[in-house]
Amino acid sequence: MTMDNQVSAKQVSTNNAFTLTIDDNQVAWLAVDVPNEKMNTLQAEFAEQMQVIFEQLEQKKSDIKGMVIHSLKPDNFIAGADVRMLDACQSAQEAESLATQGQEMFNRLSSLPFTVVAAIHGPCLGGGLELALACDYRVCSDSDSTRLGLPEVQLGLLPGSGGTQRLPRLVGLLDSLDMILTGKQLRAKKALKLGLADACVPQSILLQAAQQFIHKSKRKAKKDIKESLISNTGFGRKVIFEQAAKKANQKSRGNYPAIKAILQVIQYGLEKGLKEGLAKEAQEFGRLVMTSESRALRSIFFATTEMKKDFGSTAQPKNIQGVGILGGGLMGAGIGYVSATKANVPVRFKDVSNDGVLHAMNYSYKLLSKLLERRAITKAQLQKQMQSISGGTDFTGFSQKDMVIEAVFEDLSLKQSMVRDIEAQAKKGVIFATNTSSLPISKIAQGAAKPENVIGLHYFSPVDKMPLVEVIPHEGTSDEVIATTVKFARKQGKTPIVVKDKAGFYVNRILAPYMNEAAKILLSGEPIEHIDEALLNFGFPVGPIALLDEVGVDIGAKITPILVEELGERFKAPDVFETLLKDGRKGRKSGKGFYTYKGKKKEVDKSVYRLLKLSPDSILSEEVVAMRCVLLMINEAVRALDDGIISCPRDGDIGAIFGIGFPPFLGGPFRYIDQIGAVKLVDIMNEYAEKYGSRFAPCDGLLTRAGTGDKFYS
Repeated sequence: MTMDNQVSAKQVSTNNAFTLTIDDNQVAWLAVDVPNEKMNTLQAEFAEQMQVIFEQLEQKKSDIKGMVIHSLKPDNFIAGADVRMLDACQSAQEAESLATQGQEMFNRLSSLPFTVVAAIHGPCLGGGLELALACDYRVCSDSDSTRLGLPEVQLGLLPGSGGTQRLPRLVGLLDSLDMILTGKQLRAKKALKLGLADACVPQSILLQAAQQFIHKSKRKAKKDIKESLISNTGFGRKVIFEQAAKKANQKSRGNYPAIKAILQVIQYGLEKGLKEGLAKEAQEFGRLVMTSESRALRSIFFATTEMKKDFGSTAQPKNIQGVGILGGGLMGAGIGYVSATKANVPVRFKDVSNDGVLHAMNYSYKLLSKLLERRAITKAQLQKQMQSISGGTDFTGFSQKDMVIEAVFEDLSLKQSMVRDIEAQAKKGVIFATNTSSLPISKIAQGAAKPENVIGLHYFSPVDKMPLVEVIPHEGTSDEVIATTVKFARKQGKTPIVVKDKAGFYVNRILAPYMNEAAKILLSGEPIEHIDEALLNFGFPVGPIALLDEVGVDIGAKITPILVEELGERFKAPDVFETLLKDGRKGRKSGKGFYTYKGKKKEVDKSVYRLLKLSPDSILSEEVVAMRCVLLMINEAVRALDDGIISCPRDGDIGAIFGIGFPPFLGGPFRYIDQIGAVKLVDIMNEYAEKYGSRFAPCDGLLTRAGTGDKFYS
């Protein structure tokens, strides 16, 4: 029986988000449906609503055989707690009491005298999974949209409503640490394999399957015998926690306090018991809510949520039904892959050779094959995706495409000829998007019959992994084209920021001074690994010298003169590029740059020191190395904002984090400046200017804000 045919079910209670009904078979059904919201999220006021529900359940407990909790939303169970209520907390104690309130609610749920089953379809995350963990059984739909996880660590927090205590007791210590420390989300079949879910069924029979579980008694989870022998002993637990801490700190480098807190709280709960563990969890949750790291990470969450409503113009965006890609190289292949697999539109490649087309199609096949190996997709899904990708050496099929994305060499005349070809061969009104990292969009649009349909779409490599894309309209690009391009980039799984058509756009403009300074430090004699390590410890995912190898020394050599010509001598790079290129050192793509590459392994190529006539010796502290690079980046970010390259600090922060890997726990360049304070930052920069040169002089925008006390965020 499902709720759809329970015509005689009796409604016992309804209050805003929760509706309780009891059917003729004495099965209670608790439906969750947060009013006026697309997603179910847990909110502080729900505690009172649940109190009423619990009182009703306890009054009728002798008449109830069991209860199924389910969602009335078509595509989600409960997507977590409402993060906005954390920003309203004024103290750690206030945040701790929120956690305690959630724990008490779920403790009461788990203490009900009858079996409770969670019927899960769609995202079941954070507080939603903690609610499900308090149930006796969890039945999931086999839909790809069904994901289970505790992503709180990504907000600089730990699960605060029992997640750190219940998950290890259910699935074991090793798997729970993996989930909570990474915030990863599991598909239903993986959850079933781990014992997090008890069944995985088609959505059409989800409630029916869940109902069958109420006839089972309340139970305690069984853990893997081998792991139980390890984690149930003091020594075994000690080894597991030590290894987990070591692995986590290799990635976080001590910059994320939530990681240490998660390990402490789980260990404490396993040693002291559930009650003590919950108290410790609430206490640490309260403390973490008030940290600058969590505030910064929550700001990213709010920013990306807000940006989903922003299309860069007031025009109504159109839907893109099909895409043509010019160029089957690395960038073109990546753009084609995300267009076909994320945006789900047919893709047609055109390249000058069949080899180029085959390369592009093989690129998608390899990535899809990896998903098949991990059982993330079926063979039928792989075949269906590949059927949507085609290509050739002519313009066959381009007359049906709404957008053509060009990813050919960085050559202005070549790109201009591509515009002319597409206007002649493709459908009327087709959008021409050029993937360029350095050439002005206005120049590419010169000579176009319809320049209003030409726009820049700057992706970052590798396209399938990097989340950012810069959308670059020139002055003549129409508002409708801007909005349509932003919408399509979002469908590709990207976070788009709209930036002005000026040299370097935004990301490369702020990246160039950072990279140049790293090169200057290298030429002063500091070892390559010392420079990269300093910035890794600061919080970047890749050191600047390693990043130059990844981007390509040849790309750096090409972009620098353009920046110097338009923006001035402060962008002049040290004379390193030519020396490296003459020696065949383009970076990873040529197998050597500053590092040598063998497969996934890389190591510093010591012979580069001889080439550059250097005798490496570490003199500068890590802090000085990091600040020299970072100060120039944030100074340029302020200039870019004041020049109108980006429309607001939010876009600048997201662009730096998603495009360059600026440390997320600092919130981006503008939140970082607000955190330090403009007055203090000006003093630091003046000090560096005296020691290391006038390039560190604070820009006018920083000086003005230091004088007025204005912040980038109110």
